[in-house]
This record gives sequence, C-alpha cells and structure tokens, in this order.
Amino acid sequence: MKSTLTAVVVASLVSAAALPVFARGAPESFADLAEKLSPAVVNISTTQYVDRKKTDDAAPGSVPWDQWFRDYLDKRGEGGGSGDRNQRRRSTSLGSGFIIDKAGYVVTNNHVIEDADQISVILEDDTVLEAKVVGRDEKVDIALLKVESKKELPVVGWGNSAQTRVGDWVMAIGNPFGLSGTVTAGIVSARARDIKSGQYDDYIQTDAAINRGNSGGPLFNMDGAVIGVNTAIFSPSGGSVGVGFASSANLVRPVIEDLRKYGRTRRGWIGVQVQSVSEEIALSLGLDKARGALVSQVTEGGPATSSGIESSDVILTFDGKPIDKMSELPKVVAQTAIDKTVDVQLWRKGQQKAVKLKVMELKDGSEKVVAVAKPPAVTRQEVKKTELKDLGVSVIEISDEARKKYSIPESVHGLVVASVDEYSDAALKGLRPGDVIDEIQQTRIANVADADAAIHTAKGAARQVVLLRIMTAGGIRYVPVKMVG
Repeated sequence: MKSTLTAVVVASLVSAAALPVFARGAPESFADLAEKLSPAVVNISTTQYVDRKKTDDAAPGSVPWDQWFRDYLDKRGEGGGSGDRNQRRRSTSLGSGFIIDKAGYVVTNNHVIEDADQISVILEDDTVLEAKVVGRDEKVDIALLKVESKKELPVVGWGNSAQTRVGDWVMAIGNPFGLSGTVTAGIVSARARDIKSGQYDDYIQTDAAINRGNSGGPLFNMDGAVIGVNTAIFSPSGGSVGVGFASSANLVRPVIEDLRKYGRTRRGWIGVQVQSVSEEIALSLGLDKARGALVSQVTEGGPATSSGIESSDVILTFDGKPIDKMSELPKVVAQTAIDKTVDVQLWRKGQQKAVKLKVMELKDGSEKVVAVAKPPAVTRQEVKKTELKDLGVSVIEISDEARKKYSIPESVHGLVVASVDEYSDAALKGLRPGDVIDEIQQTRIANVADADAAIHTAKGAARQVVLLRIMTAGGIRYVPVKMVG
C-alpha cells in the first residue's frame, strides 16, 4: 500500500437522452456535515528510529536531500553532529485516522503505523495523545489504536457499505500532505473493486480527492456514517487524479471487532487452494457457464478433507451464498464464524453434490503448497518418451530413474512433460518441460495407459477441451487444453 499505482485512462464522450434520476440530489453544502464529523477525525504521527549506518552511504535521492546532507557533514565532523556512524536517526511520517469509541479506540491503516517506534494521535484542537497498538491486520491493511484522554472524545459510527450505490455522494476527511482537517467530496465511482493488493480486496472507488496522508482516514456517506477507510490511489504523479480506494466498512468492521476482542483477526479456513473457472474450464467440466471456484488442491488434514471435498471439484455455493467468481470465496470463508458447519454445493463430474463442512480458524502456516522442482539441465542419458498427440505434448512415466533425473519427490505421481509442440494450445497455455500432469479430465493419471484412456473418454463425450492438473515449481493449477485435430 505504500507505493502508488499508475493508471492511464482513455475516456470517450457520447451523447445520450436524459434519463430519470432516482438518487438523492447534490447537497447545497457539505459544511454542516464536515463541522459535525471533523472533530472525530485525527492525525496520526509516527516516529521510527533508524541506525544511521544503514543510510550513511546512500546517494542523494535515496533519502531526503537535507537529511543526506546533514549525515554527510556529520561524518566529516563539520555538521555539528557527533560524527558517530552508529547513532540513530529519527524518521517521521503522517497519516489519518478516526475515533470509533469514547474509550479511545482509533482506526487507521496498518501501513501508517507499521514499524513505528512511537505513535501519536493529534486531535482537532492540537491535543497530542500517545497511542498504543491494540492489534493490526496486514491482509486488509487495518490497525486499531488506543489512547487515553482526560476529556470526552468525539466519535463517528459505522455505516452499511453494502447499501452504497455507484453515484452516491461521499465525503473524505483527513490529513493529506500534513494539512490537517482537509475535507473533500465526490461520488462513489465503483464498488467491490479488486486492485490485486490481497485476497480480501473489497474497495469502494471514489473520485473524492484522496492524497498521501489521507491513508487511514474515513470515507463518509451523506448520513455521516463511515462506509470506508481511505487506503490507496491510482496516480501517475503521486497526487490525486480522481481514482481513490477505500476499504469497505463491511470488510473492515469485523476485523476491528476481532482486534479489539482478541488482539488479532480470526478468519475462517477450509483448507483448499482454488483458481478461477474460465469459459474453457467450464466447457471441459460440462458447467453451464464460467462460475464458482475450482479446487486445485486440498490441504491434508484440513476441514475440506474431512467433508469429502476433492481436487477438481468446483465450489458453487458456500453457506447459502453463490460463488460467481473465485475471488468471492476467500472473503466469504474468512467472514464465516469459526466452528460453524455450513452447506457447500459442488460440481463434480457433471453433477451437483452437497456436502457439509465445519469451518476452522486460519492460522499462519495452515496452507501448504506441494511444489515440484524444475528439472536440471538435460543430460545425455536417454529416457523413453511417449507422444500424446491429442494434447500436443510428449511425456515420460515417472520411474525411479525419472525421479532422479527431474528431481521429483516420492509423493508426486503422474507423467512428466518432456517436450511441448510449440504450435499447440498446451504451449499457448504455458505447459513447459518438467511440469507433471497428474490428472486428465478429473481422472488421476499414473501412466501413459491412464492418459490414453482419459483422452479416449473425453473424445467419446465430444469434448473439445480437456482439463489437466499440472504440478510445477510454482504450485498446482488446472489448465484447459484444446485437443489437437
């Protein structure tokens, strides 16, 4: 989140007939709302102490020029400093936050306070309060702070971000570039944005001006409720270009409640790795359209194993919620209560199947990926290859000799890809020598005979695309491959 992203936008204007407007009209002024809410929005000032020796050899430009110049003079004994190369340098930064409870709980972004040695919360009247970290969550970039105050603190409340509509008016208050109490307004440009910052992305996009220093501040609706936490921007220059992102309140609020109660976030976990279902994958599986989440791997001993979920299953619904896109499943699972038993609808070998699954808590290291090492340089040793013409690849059965040659673990079974026809769909989809095919069309493959049988069955069912499970150094994935001819 510390870095900004660059976006190039090409807009075209077309004429259209006037359409009826059902949304609330633009307010005459935001003044009353800003006056009411501003006292609960705070500045977050952080201090970090860094060993000078880590930056004393840096060139101008990698640290602020004035700091580099002071460090340079200190090393020469000309800057009034001690000249001690090991003395510590103080680094400060500014962000925003907002008070959600009179007991002194303050919400901000994790990246605002990350690695800070000292955190201060500055109120609207310039009162400075020392803050302690109650808990933080890197996955959704949220932190909860606690301050002690002798006077009653102003607070703001949460809104329901799911009720927010594209085109609604919103207002942001924060501390851009250190300018405290800055109010900006705009509309909701889009909802449920995935900006690829993590698997739980759920951002409200807005054209309200958001700049550096706004991070951690609130995005309000016209009822004065917090519907988002300002977190990121698209920007070619570092300044606002009208494309800002706020983490949705419905994503953030349960995280804050967990941090306050447990000091950490408790997320649901079912023990699967999933990938998107493309049109080609849907075609190979006989699905009516591309939907759901394709299970590429099941964690041994996890909840999914106990429920009978298998690799190549497609999860269509989870706890009554339809899974239209793969990216929806991690968020739905994460927000499910720990130890709750839920109904899951699967697509398996052309039919729907219902299973029950008990959700467990996600812990660090819960997910394990089976990786296959990339093959070493080819030697002169001859290994028997078999051409699978329908797939456009040549393969080698995994023998002791092949395991040694290609550094394949004992736990891995299937066929090693020895070569790929450069004009085939398999090459286009990224199959490479050294990849292991252990499943064709949801059938486990141990040898060439198994592969031939699976391909023959697919051709008999008039399948033009077959689904391969591929094991690579980067993990396990399903690849839809058009058959040759």
